[in-house]
Amino acid sequence: MDPFLLFLLASMPILLAGVLLVGFRIPAKTSMPIALLATVLIDFFFWEQTLIQIAASTIQGLVITLDILWIIFGAIFLLNILKHSGALLTIRQGFSDISDDRRIQVIIIVWIFGSFIEGAAGFGTPAAIVAPLLVALGFPALAAVMLGMMVQSTAVTFGAAGTPILVGIRGGLQSAEFDAALIDANISFLDYIQVITVKIAVLHTLVGTFMPTLMVAMMTRFFGENKSWKEGLEIFPFAFIGGLSFTLPYLLTGILFGPEFPSLLGSLIGMPIIVTLARKGWLVPKTPWQFADKTRWPEHWFGKLDVSIDENLQGKIGLFRAWLPYLLVAGILVLSRLPQLPLRSWLTTPKITLNNILGTDLDAVTTPLYLPGTILLIVAVLTIALQSIPYKKAQSAFKDSFGMVLGAGFVLIFTIPMVRIYINSGMNLADIPSMPIAMAQWVAATVGNVYPMFTAAIGALGAFIAGSNTVSNLMFSLFQFGVAEQLAISPAMVIALQAVGAAAGNMIAIHNVVAASSTVGLLGAEGRVLRMTIIPTLYYLIVVGILGLIAISLLDISDPLFN
Repeated sequence: MDPFLLFLLASMPILLAGVLLVGFRIPAKTSMPIALLATVLIDFFFWEQTLIQIAASTIQGLVITLDILWIIFGAIFLLNILKHSGALLTIRQGFSDISDDRRIQVIIIVWIFGSFIEGAAGFGTPAAIVAPLLVALGFPALAAVMLGMMVQSTAVTFGAAGTPILVGIRGGLQSAEFDAALIDANISFLDYIQVITVKIAVLHTLVGTFMPTLMVAMMTRFFGENKSWKEGLEIFPFAFIGGLSFTLPYLLTGILFGPEFPSLLGSLIGMPIIVTLARKGWLVPKTPWQFADKTRWPEHWFGKLDVSIDENLQGKIGLFRAWLPYLLVAGILVLSRLPQLPLRSWLTTPKITLNNILGTDLDAVTTPLYLPGTILLIVAVLTIALQSIPYKKAQSAFKDSFGMVLGAGFVLIFTIPMVRIYINSGMNLADIPSMPIAMAQWVAATVGNVYPMFTAAIGALGAFIAGSNTVSNLMFSLFQFGVAEQLAISPAMVIALQAVGAAAGNMIAIHNVVAASSTVGLLGAEGRVLRMTIIPTLYYLIVVGILGLIAISLLDISDPLFN
């Protein structure tokens, strides 16, 4: 079949979803079933996948959906428990004591704390924790989701203790042809992964340092009373230092220690720096920035998450006790993700596995104890005891949380199966590559020598489809290596661009938007979120593309495989 025709066919479900969500503002609960149907029809008639294979991909997607819903439920339940104990009131007051400027709160909560959660857990957990916390602190639900999606960028490549590299790139590259190239160059697999890691860290540092500025500028532009970019840019000196306080230790950690710890150590080092600056009032504008009064907010800014707090609980919980549940979540996530510790093995050993679904080669595996949702739920139950929450209030928190998850579940049961059908479409009778690879092949063949400019966009495409940096890297790393060899350019730099682009693509991944929106009860506003998060995504892809083109075409970056 003609490559351009394959490209058009493979693009159609994505374009359809985008037009419905963004163009016509049709909620995901309607748009995604239509996009799923289009994917099934194209897969069946043009890729010639059997109905059994399509059904198996759907079942695989439903297993993944349950994992995501479990994370969402754990995050909302913990927040509701903290609301009933008075801890949220204390947390809100604590941030006001540091600064009542919403711009500074964004840099501390979203950029630094969110990056820490990403480094520990990944897989959408930062938005699930940060978005409802922002709503509890008085942010509009729509702003909370936008910001929760934006933090899933710079920290993502080294998220979940380096999983997108150690599992995604490493697993994606493993092949006979790549092993032969390593042998010819006399370099080990791990050494080459470290070469890629350093390039990724440099690219993210150059681009990601400005993400806090973009976060606050977008907040003031879209959610400020004056709709002003300038009000966000007024805090540029503070935001720039906030960016550097994370990215410089992040860069040094990637160079010195590898892919497991840059996001974790970057945020741990950055947090005291930025909090100290805020407390001292250094580089902080004299006039704090606030949202307009809630009575003047548009209806679509609000979500269904009820975070009304009983002011009579003021002072009941001290600051340390209020933050203790989130500290426990973060600590357990870190300890459970480090391969050097036995906790990871203990939690991943119990598995629920569906092998050879419906007689196909597809499997579905879940490790329920290892999921962030389980950790969130355990901490929530501990918090009930530690903060002496009455049984009726705990029961109310559980009921409210479960009700919100049901809405997200309806959308995700269409979204995730669509993703799995897309990814698994390479197992077909037509003997043609999977839909994502077909799109990437046409782009690579069409753009030729300026391919480095588009490499990151292909990585973003994978993340947009799959909602995962790791899956994008698994999907495209070997393809990117092959294109680099054909063009005689640095494979390490091309794969680094792929990984950075895949991180940026998380900001517009449909099922991530649905998951984040569901944590604040904002289902139906996915198109609005995507229209905003496409801005930082394009910023990332364009700047990284230019940097990649300069590095490969002008600087002639060396590569161990070509030495």
